[in-house]
Amino acid sequence: MTTLMERPAAASQPRHVAPAVRKDRRWPILVLLLGTAVLYLWDLSASGWGNSFYAAAAQAGAQSWKAWLFGSLDAGNAITVDKPPAAMWVMGLSARIFGVNSWAILAPQALMGVASVWFLYAAVKRWFGTAAGLVAGAALALTPVAVLMFRYDNPDALLVLLMTAAAYTTVRAVEKASWKWLALTGVLLGFGFLTKMMQAFLVLPAFALVYLIAAPTGLGRRIRDLLIAGLALIVSAGWYVALVSLWPASSRPYIAGSTNNTLWELALGYNGLGRILGGSGNGGGGGGGNTGFGGATGIGRLFGSSMGLEISWLLPAALIALVAVLAATWTSPRTDRARAAMIMWGGWVLVTGLTFSYMSGTIHPYYTVALAPGIAALIGIGGRVMWLYRSSLWARLVLAAMILSTAVWGWVLLGRTDWLPALRWGSLVLGAVLALAMLMPLRKLAVVALTAAILSAGASGAAYAGATATVAHTGSIPSSGPSSAGGMGSAFGGGGTGAGGFNRNGGDDASSGGPSNSSTSTSSTDTSSGNATSGSASSSGPGNGGPGGESSNTELNTLLEASTTKWSAAISGATSAASLELATGTSVIALGGWNGSDPSPTLTEFQAYVAAGQIHYYISGGGMGGGGQGGSSTDAGQIATWVAAHYTATTVGSSTVYDLTQTAS
Repeated sequence: MTTLMERPAAASQPRHVAPAVRKDRRWPILVLLLGTAVLYLWDLSASGWGNSFYAAAAQAGAQSWKAWLFGSLDAGNAITVDKPPAAMWVMGLSARIFGVNSWAILAPQALMGVASVWFLYAAVKRWFGTAAGLVAGAALALTPVAVLMFRYDNPDALLVLLMTAAAYTTVRAVEKASWKWLALTGVLLGFGFLTKMMQAFLVLPAFALVYLIAAPTGLGRRIRDLLIAGLALIVSAGWYVALVSLWPASSRPYIAGSTNNTLWELALGYNGLGRILGGSGNGGGGGGGNTGFGGATGIGRLFGSSMGLEISWLLPAALIALVAVLAATWTSPRTDRARAAMIMWGGWVLVTGLTFSYMSGTIHPYYTVALAPGIAALIGIGGRVMWLYRSSLWARLVLAAMILSTAVWGWVLLGRTDWLPALRWGSLVLGAVLALAMLMPLRKLAVVALTAAILSAGASGAAYAGATATVAHTGSIPSSGPSSAGGMGSAFGGGGTGAGGFNRNGGDDASSGGPSNSSTSTSSTDTSSGNATSGSASSSGPGNGGPGGESSNTELNTLLEASTTKWSAAISGATSAASLELATGTSVIALGGWNGSDPSPTLTEFQAYVAAGQIHYYISGGGMGGGGQGGSSTDAGQIATWVAAHYTATTVGSSTVYDLTQTAS
């Protein structure tokens, strides 16, 4: 087996590095980026607000700079969203500049997707040439969960962009042992922490290890550079944590998801160890058959019916490439770039993938978008390296295995749906034939055969990704595919059966358990403003115990729009409050935060707000996605009891409302 070596200073080029060309052709990457932009931006506003929870925070940020700074759910700054605010900073600025509308909220995520494809292309191209970069970029662009999340307003789009940019800066750092580029990696991951906290650090082990092993300098300098990058990370993430800690709690919103109103506890508890081990408000993950929450834990979780259709289309081929290139470079010099790339991108996939596979706390299938750049890079790099050694039978066997595994696994995944059976069988047969062709020592038609093999094997996943962009997705647990279903938006629901009767819930994890993917979220359009507001086909309004219908209750909306108090209303649960805010443009207190259990506001604080004339109405019902009040023992439950005992209920549309400006009994 030929040894793969690093790029030398002399003229001789190692076989796995693309030869230099006199003029770099830019049109292929421009075509890829243009195609990605069209895919991600086309008919973007069809999804309305997408996730109304984050859309409401963006609206609040457009109305109040303090709300923008803290990522508040309401412009009155009662409580934040349960994530750090970096993603809300981007959406809030866009809404402030272009107005609060669906396009202003969703377009930044699409542009982040285009930028992520470019950073991945650039990172792979530097060491392995244009063709490898294009394959990697296209693989990322056409990953179904990437199409979903880059057309959505969850924080994951910014997280992926920052991590992919950090991979690029790490590549630059390894090339010449540059502490400046490595420090920039730390800065980017620090802002990744301010986007989705501890999840941004899952790539840290791979980035640190590749620099420690492959940077062309002495061990002492490598360690020093890593310490500098660590300091840069701490500063870039810590400045905001320090700001929140030093800011008087009485003049800022409550930090949702925490038990003691601090970002530290949110990072280490609810959004940290609680996600991995369960507890700290994380009770949704790990349920066998619970497709909306990731399915059963274990090594096969990424391939199950919950996550498999989102991310695993190219995963078998990526793992084959990882093993093959590591084996081929096992005895290469320390600074060999092919091995270094496998350490970085392979470490990204393995650490993140294993963490997702065994997380016992809350996890949703769309989290897997964080794996997409790593998988795509392994495909591009592995294919490039094996192609350069195609004169050897072992390399052709690896290429054939990558192509065949992609075709077969695509056939398995599409078998879990009832969508396009002809594509399922066609891509399998053609992929298998062309995989066998890779075993032949082709010369004249080698490039044509490889291109055809790649296109045929990846046709299933690419078509599934394209279909994702053709339908609307709403709610807090969206899923990819040709379905208009969302998940747990204004009411518990999921991405099961959408338009045309498509069903993606077959397979090994389709048994019941937890909120299932069985309801279909819809979006209704406000023709007066041109904006879509998310609702639910099964919601009936908080007054009837079927929360989520607030945004379509025109009588209630009119009532809140006429209010002049700091908060037009208070309702249990962040999603219900968000729907009202987007429908009326007013501030609404989300009692108890996301699920009604946060200790904010307390009964005493709520009574003080009422006494000061700052809240006009209390709306009965609400809760996480619209269900319940967080329990009678919670602060939200105590507030509900107090309001019912001292104020008179009236019915507005389908909602039960209490006017808190009237004299209490």
